[in-house]
This record gives sequence, C-alpha cells and structure tokens, in this order.
Amino acid sequence: MADDDTERLLHDVAERASLYLASLDQRPVAPTPAAVEALAELAGPVPPIGMGSADVIAQLDRIGGPATMASAGPRYFGFVTGGSLPAALAANWLAGAWDQNSFSSVSSPLGAALTRIAVEWLVDLLGLPAGTGGALVTGATMANFTALAAARRAVLKTAGWDVDADGLAGAPRLTVVVGAEAHAALFKALGMLGLGRNNVTTVPADDEGRMRADRLPEFDGPTILCLQAGNVNSGAFDPAAELIPAARRQGVWVHVDGAFGLWAAVAPGRRSLTAGFEQADSWALDAHKWLNVPYDSGAALVRNPQGLADALSINAAYIMPGADADPIDFSPESSQRMRGVEIWAAIKALGRAGIADLVVRNCHQASRLAAGLEAAGIEVLNEVVLNQVLASFGPGDATERAIAALQASGVCWCGGTSWRGRPAMRISVSSWATQDKDIDVSLAEMIRVKSMV
Repeated sequence: MADDDTERLLHDVAERASLYLASLDQRPVAPTPAAVEALAELAGPVPPIGMGSADVIAQLDRIGGPATMASAGPRYFGFVTGGSLPAALAANWLAGAWDQNSFSSVSSPLGAALTRIAVEWLVDLLGLPAGTGGALVTGATMANFTALAAARRAVLKTAGWDVDADGLAGAPRLTVVVGAEAHAALFKALGMLGLGRNNVTTVPADDEGRMRADRLPEFDGPTILCLQAGNVNSGAFDPAAELIPAARRQGVWVHVDGAFGLWAAVAPGRRSLTAGFEQADSWALDAHKWLNVPYDSGAALVRNPQGLADALSINAAYIMPGADADPIDFSPESSQRMRGVEIWAAIKALGRAGIADLVVRNCHQASRLAAGLEAAGIEVLNEVVLNQVLASFGPGDATERAIAALQASGVCWCGGTSWRGRPAMRISVSSWATQDKDIDVSLAEMIRVKSMV
C-alpha cells in the first residue's frame, strides 16, 4: 500500500470508530439476533484473491459493529467491565501504529519504560509497600498465575525444594488455603501451575462471601493463603487485617485476588475496605475493569519483585539485556504488546483525584440502584459495599426470566449468577461513561421487567 492509502485508511477507521462510539447511547446494548446471524458473512473459505484494505474495513464495520456488545457504553453492567477512557483508547490506537514488542528496553525503550512507570504508579495508587514490582499481563487470571508462580517457588525453596529445576514430582506437599467464595480464575491458575484445582483447603465464608477468620486452619509446611479483595458477586472483602499478620508470622505466603476490589484503596470512604491487604506478599489486579482501559490489561504485583524474576526470567543468546530490569523477566509472556501505554494514559488523564471520583461515583450509583430496586419490591441479596448489586425478582425461575427480558430489551445489560443457592441478577457498575441518568433509565426498565415476570 502506498503511504497516502495508509493515511486515508486510518482516517476512515478513526471516523468509523468515532461514529460507533457516538451511537452507543442510542443503540441496544446487546446486538439483535439478526446482527448476530449476519456474522456468517464473515466466514467461508479463504479468499483466493485479497480484497482491498478499504473494502475489508468497510465490510468489518458494516457486519461487525452491529454485532458487538455495547460494553463501551453507559448501560453495560456485566462482568465488572469498564468502558475505555478516551485517553486510554487513543493511546491504544497510537500504540497499534507503533507496533512495539515491549519485552525489553532493547526491543522497545518506550515499551519497557511505560511498563516500569505503570507498575510504579499502580503500586503508589493502591498503597502497596515501597519496592513492590510486577508485570503487566492479560488480566486477573494471568495475574493470579504470575504471582502464584512466584509464591510456589518461594515457599518450596524455603522447604528446601527447587521447583524450577526439579518440578513438582517428589516435592514437599504445598498447601493452598482459599475461601469458599474464591473466584474461578484462581482455581484455573492453580491448575495451570500444577497445584491442582481441587487440591485446596477451603475456609468457610460468611453470608457476604467473606472468609471467616475464626475458621482459618493451622498452617503446617509450605503454604499459600489466597484472599479476596472484592467478591465477584457481592463485592465483599476478606478480613485481611485479621488474617494476614498471623499467616506471615508463620512464613505463609499471602496472595490477594483483587481484580477490581483493590481499586477501593484509591477512594476516600471506601479505602477502609482494603485495610490490611497491603501486608500481603502478592496481588492480582485488572486495569480493564475499574481503571477503564481497553482489553486486555492486568497486573501481577509482588512485594519482592525478585521473586517474579526468579520464577519467570528467561535466558537466550539472542536476547540482549537492557540497562534496567526488563519486562520479559517478570512475565510469563516473552513477546508482549505495550499494555503500559494505556495504563499510563488513563492515570495521566484522570490523576489520583479523577480515579477516586470514578470509583466513588460508581459505588454511589450502585447504592442508588439498589435502593431503587428495594423500593420497588425487588429483593437485594447483598450488602452493597462497593459496585456490585445482586437482585432477586421472585421465586422459581422469575429471576432468570427477568434477566432474559432485560437483555432482550436492549436498554441495559446485566448477567446472572447464583448466590447462596438462589438465582440472582448480577449488576456491576464500573464504567466512566455511566451517568446518574443511565441508572434511572436502567432502574425503570428493571422495574418494568419485574411487572412482567
């Protein structure tokens, strides 16, 4: 392609993307069945002759755009998904044009620098110990995996076993302690690490999903204690201030799955929820949730970053070391996109005050929505301490039917879950784009749906 063709193509894409974003407030949040069916046009055999780039983009926009979830819009309340902040989205586009492989300062000085800065800023914002370091990864699942790889190596080394050299066969038994409401991503990470999804000691949880400190078992031998900052259903926090000190005194590695809940540390009035979590050894975090950067973006943070390097560094003759520690030495990935640019742009654009305002506003909106549901006779099943609301629309399959009707209406989108053995609508308010008027419109639709089921 000639340079002028590339320029025209990128201007065309920018215009199409802008029109798409401008339409989100008017279009259904979920795609119509017809739009989903039209995706079949994108399939078929590999074309024998290529289509011009402008035509490729036109077809993708025409067929793909209507089939997307409007998760970038103001009334998407599923999966704790934040929309992309304008600065983060624009930085993502620019990084795509730069096409950097950000594994080291040799492969990309900018990519390595932004990774380092982004990690430092995250540590500062979350109030974690000075010297904490980490890696930028795809999301909380990989962040849990990454941090737990460091944990596995460290606790087995203390027990006299080199898991990197000798593997797990014959290793001392490693105990993993989790709460009864631990997130499924944690178990996936344990399975990938060879520690076993089911090979855990489970501590009972209270009615809000918090690990019960009075039921914590005695620790014996190499142990990892996994806590949760922000239950994925209720938003509740394990009592870290009670759990962590005793565990660390006994040499237990404490890991925190804080995909979205750790962001409460930034917000006055919610910061107390995270009290004690800074005493842990490692933390898993998402940036594509409450920091509202594009997918995919997560962070694995470790009190002693050398533990990550010990578990994950790589050596090859062709990999030239940079002047500073390189991202490749702290991450499971070798090649990696420039995730740091979006985190940097979001934090730079919002500042500490802006991030705090985003978290506080979403929490207030969740509380407002919960109050409106209760006033309309819709049962709220959790104590709304953060941005998560669980609602029941009645006995039997009433809640499932309400969820289906709400999703079909296109006004807003909420998913379903099971809470204490009951079906529940799961509402996550996590987007910078959500305004109070969007809460009002969504609440009215939920009430209308209640009258139908």
